[in-house]
Amino acid sequence: MRQPSKGPQQIPVVVLAGFLGSGKTTLLNHLLHRSGGTRIGAIVNDFGAIEIDALAVAGALGDSTVSLGNGCLCCAVDSSELDAYLERLARPDAGIDVIVIEASGLAEPQELVRMLLASEHPGIVYGGLVEVVDAAEFDATRARHPEIDRHLALADLVVVNKLDRAADAERVLGTVRGLTDHAAVVPATYGRIDPGFLFDCRPGEERVGQLSFDDLHDRDRDQDRGDHEGHLHTQYDSLSFASDVPLDPRRVIGFLDGRPDGLYRIKGYVDFGAYDTVNRYAVHAVGPFLRFYPEPWPGDEVRRTQLVLIGSGIDAAALEKDLRACTSDAPHTADEHGMWGVLRYVREPEEAA
Repeated sequence: MRQPSKGPQQIPVVVLAGFLGSGKTTLLNHLLHRSGGTRIGAIVNDFGAIEIDALAVAGALGDSTVSLGNGCLCCAVDSSELDAYLERLARPDAGIDVIVIEASGLAEPQELVRMLLASEHPGIVYGGLVEVVDAAEFDATRARHPEIDRHLALADLVVVNKLDRAADAERVLGTVRGLTDHAAVVPATYGRIDPGFLFDCRPGEERVGQLSFDDLHDRDRDQDRGDHEGHLHTQYDSLSFASDVPLDPRRVIGFLDGRPDGLYRIKGYVDFGAYDTVNRYAVHAVGPFLRFYPEPWPGDEVRRTQLVLIGSGIDAAALEKDLRACTSDAPHTADEHGMWGVLRYVREPEEAA
């Protein structure tokens, strides 16, 4: 069986969308101030000629901002032009860990997602569509812009913002949940959501290897108890899964194809045992987007599967049970077709070159 080669490290690109005044810039500024050392690059797209939103975030980002004024990004550029903007932030010497595209309030999120998925830049990967909703103005916005229903159906994560100002917060949340298609829906005030939904926060101290989501979850839980007690913003739900028994690739694909509503992110490493004795498989899933990255096992590392699942309102016990059902320690020789489902989500070496 052909062993795919490991591709380059890819930076997730998150699209931050929402109608005018929903709180996108406030949310982005919140993420910047709670990034935990993660370096965020931003493409800020104001609709008017005076780039107010870009000014609002430039102080926090410095030279990590690309601002585009006087037009919607989805109409003003094509995929190749977007790649040129991403190149400024994705070059290795910039040290960027995640890129956020803050769309104008009149942008078409479907077009932005399409451009990202069509991108030929080898250094980036789609990181999800986040749609911000103004709960206080939701009914009025929906009456003026009925396309909001379509936007919500496309989203991977919906932030229902300004709930403290909504006359009927629970009704708005229920309506939004009914309009989404499996997306995680999180309530917020002042754009305060946990950064762990969108990206890995690096620890303050130097550390070899990747920050685990266990560390992130514990740290943010402690911070939220202290700094944000009483604020109406969500704690994400998180499940950490580890197995010393290899996983069966067909069962894993079945699990991923049937992942439940509200499960926003999956990240970690999978051991497929006899199906590939050379590589472990890094997995990156956000909403319905899925990609595997085969990479050689480190010589001194114990071979095991380690995954973290993040979402809103997920049933951790049920997910744990489903993942345990994916394990297989049966002594057999792997059949050559077993990995086909996984390899469909591996970027080809020539594609990543």
